[in-house]
Amino acid sequence: MTDLAKLSWTGVEALLARGCAAILPVGATEAHGPHLPLDTDVTIALGMSRRAATTLQARGQAAVVLPPLAYSLTDWAAPFSGTLGLTADEARTLLLAVLRGAARTGFRPLAIANGHLEAGHVAVLREVAATIQEETGVPVAFPDVTRRRLAERLTDEFRSGACHAGRYEGSLVLADDPQSVDDDAAAKLPPVNNSLVDAHRAGAQNFVEAGGPLAYFGAPAEASAEEGRATFELLATMLVESIDEVSS
Repeated sequence: MTDLAKLSWTGVEALLARGCAAILPVGATEAHGPHLPLDTDVTIALGMSRRAATTLQARGQAAVVLPPLAYSLTDWAAPFSGTLGLTADEARTLLLAVLRGAARTGFRPLAIANGHLEAGHVAVLREVAATIQEETGVPVAFPDVTRRRLAERLTDEFRSGACHAGRYEGSLVLADDPQSVDDDAAAKLPPVNNSLVDAHRAGAQNFVEAGGPLAYFGAPAEASAEEGRATFELLATMLVESIDEVSS
C-alpha cells in the first residue's frame, strides 16, 4: 500500500521509524476539452506518484503518497465551466501548509509530483519547494517537466507545446482512468496544434485567446492507453531520479 490515507497511524509510525519519503501529487480542477474529466491533472499526478512509490518500495526504501491537492492556479481554463481556481497566494499558502505538516510529521525526503503545467502554477511550485527546504532542512524533490532537460525525454506532442487534453494527457488518463474518458467525443475532435508556450509568449491569457475554444490542444483522437502507460513509467522514473538526487 502506497497511499498514506489508507494506512493506520501505527502503520505510518512504523514506516517513519525506518525513514520514509512522502510524495505529494499536485493537480488542478479545470477544463480538459469536451472529452476528458476535470480531474485529469490529478489523475496524472497520482499515477506518477504511485508508480514512483512502488519503485522505491521495491528497492527497500519506504515511501508513501500523500492525499492529492486538486486546486491551484487555473487562469487559462477560467472561461470554462467547472474550473475551480485559486490565486497564486492561496495556492502557495495551501502547498506550504501541507508540506510543512509532512516535514513536521517526520517524512524525509519530500517530493512534489505535478500534473498541472500552467506557468504560474509551476512558478509557485518552484518557490514552495525552495522555501520548504530552506525553512525545514528537509530535501524536496521537484522534477519540473517544463524544464528542457526533462521535457526532451517526453513525447513529441508534449515537446510541441500543444499538449493540453490532447494525445499526451489523453493517453495518461486512458491508462489509469479509462472510464472517465468520452471516447466518442475524443474521436471527433480535430487536432489543434497551437503551442501554448508560443501563445503565452504572444500575450494570450487563456485557452480561448490561445486558439482553443474547446479547452484542448493537441490530438485527442490519437491518444492510447499503451502510450499512457509508457509515459507514466517515464514520469515515475524522473520522480525517482529527482528523489535520489536530493537524498544523496
